[in-house]
Amino acid sequence: MANTPQSKKRARQNERQQTVNKARRSRIRTYLRKVEEAIASGSLDAAAAALRAAQPELARGITKGVLHKNTVARKMSRLSARVKALAA
Repeated sequence: MANTPQSKKRARQNERQQTVNKARRSRIRTYLRKVEEAIASGSLDAAAAALRAAQPELARGITKGVLHKNTVARKMSRLSARVKALAA
């Protein structure tokens, strides 16, 4: 348990930031799920639109410190390749 005033404040800040990060992560996962569902449906237009909507959310995850940049790069690359494969 936090004892000093500084550690008590840090505990409060950490708790607040945890809820914000949890919401951000959940929002990103929702966008990723929409892309996955569009790919599974086989519709190229829907998948491309869902991917375009998901890309800014993923990039925001990097800037806000929720996700690592290489993780996002990998996810974007793999999703883009799968959407591109639908066209073929």
